[in-house]
Amino acid sequence: MFDLQSLKGALIVSCQALEEEPLHSPYIMSKMALAARQGGAKGIRANTVEDIQSIKQEVELPIIGIIKKDFDDSGVYITPTMEEVDALVEEGMEIVALDATNLTRPDGSHFADFFSKVREKYPEQLFMADVSTVEEGIEAEKAGVDIVATTLVGYTEHSDGDIPLETLQKMMEVISVPVIAEGNMDTPEKAAKALELGAHAVVVGSAITRPQLITEKFAKALQAS
Repeated sequence: MFDLQSLKGALIVSCQALEEEPLHSPYIMSKMALAARQGGAKGIRANTVEDIQSIKQEVELPIIGIIKKDFDDSGVYITPTMEEVDALVEEGMEIVALDATNLTRPDGSHFADFFSKVREKYPEQLFMADVSTVEEGIEAEKAGVDIVATTLVGYTEHSDGDIPLETLQKMMEVISVPVIAEGNMDTPEKAAKALELGAHAVVVGSAITRPQLITEKFAKALQAS
C-alpha cells in the first residue's frame, strides 16, 4: 500500500480540464503535471483514466485519481458509482477520491452504505473522502475512509458560503485520519495557513492549472480599477 506519509506537508497539484475547457486533452494535462513536478509538486490529482495514463508517462508522482460523471438525478459527480471506482483501482491509483457528501448517489444510496461495499471490495486501497462540511468528514471517517478532504466546501447547497480554511480548522479538532486541504486554496498564503492548521497536505488546482480562470481574475481587477 502507498505510504501516505510521503505526502506529509506536500503540495499536490490538480491537473484537470473538462470537455468544455480550452486545455482539455490528456497530452496537455500530462505536460501540466510535468510543469507541476518541476515546480515542486509532490503529487497530482487527475480526472479520467485517459488523463491519468498520459500523466503517468510524464511523471512518477503519486496520483489522487477521480472520475467526474454527471447524473440527472444526483448531485454526486466525483467518482459517483462503483464503475468509476473499479476503473481507478484497476489503473493503480495510489489514492482514489470520491464524493462523501450527504447527497443521494445515483443508485439512491448515501455515502456510508455505498462505501461499505467499496471497502469490502477493495480493502487495501487508500480512499479519500471529498466532503463539504465537518459533519460529513466525521461520518466519512466513521465509514472507514483513509483521508478526509475539504474539496467540496462551498460547493454544496448546505455549505454555500462556508470558507474551506475555517472548515479545515474545525475538522482538525474532531477528525483523526489525515485531512487534506483542497478547494479555493488559491494563494500561497492560504496553502501555508492550511499546513499551519494541521492539514496533512494541500491540493491546489485552478490557481495553477486553469489559465482561463487566472486570466479572468486579472481582467476583473483591471476593470474595477
